[in-house]
Amino acid sequence: MRKILVAYISRTGMTEKMGNFIAEGVRMAGHEAEIKKIAEIKTEKELKGFDGYIFGCPTYHRDMTSGMKTFLFLAQKANLTGKIGGAFCSYTHSGESGSMIYDTMQHVYKMDLADLGALNLKEHTIDTQEGIKACQDYGKAVAKKF
Repeated sequence: MRKILVAYISRTGMTEKMGNFIAEGVRMAGHEAEIKKIAEIKTEKELKGFDGYIFGCPTYHRDMTSGMKTFLFLAQKANLTGKIGGAFCSYTHSGESGSMIYDTMQHVYKMDLADLGALNLKEHTIDTQEGIKACQDYGKAVAKKF
């Protein structure tokens, strides 16, 4: 069994819900998922011991939050090269942050990411049957990379 960290930032609780549903998908695929707010992760050493990483952030003003940007610099110090990963975001008008995180993981960190790209969901769909399934399927897809 592999261990995947689902780390996120959430202002309204919707990205947190996505993270929890994604973690369910990881568990459905037979792996362990630990979910954490990025604010709880203070050093790159706290990112050690995981086999995979899924990072999430809402999109505000067509950008990721400053907290996620700071976290990504911290994560870069953890040397995640070759690790399995994925990214997700919630949004109301545009959904750029998921792709920005995914691109950072792919091109800067050189991680082995889920072929689905980033999971981007409009906030009003997250609590629907389709939204929950999309999140769980994304968690399963990342977990199946092992």
